[in-house]
Amino acid sequence: MTSDLDTKRKQLAFRASHRGFKEADLVLGGFATANLHRLDAGALDEFDRLMAHADQDIYDWVMDRRVPESDEFASLLGRIRAFVRDGGAVVKRS
Repeated sequence: MTSDLDTKRKQLAFRASHRGFKEADLVLGGFATANLHRLDAGALDEFDRLMAHADQDIYDWVMDRRVPESDEFASLLGRIRAFVRDGGAVVKRS
């Protein structure tokens, strides 16, 4: 039997890898595949809220091109940046 958290993880993983912006698909989808199984309900909700933002905004935040208006996602963005830096997602930096 699948738990509600498992269902949410699967839904978020799909949304993360089907953003419509290739670089965001690679970064967010790769991060989701590698990490969502480790996240608790609160962290999954935070990832869900992050995903509600525009692809370009998220990508710019992850690549340190811009800073979000609030620090709500600071910890999560740090984890995603570390994932990219450690080779979890290969993206072109411009």
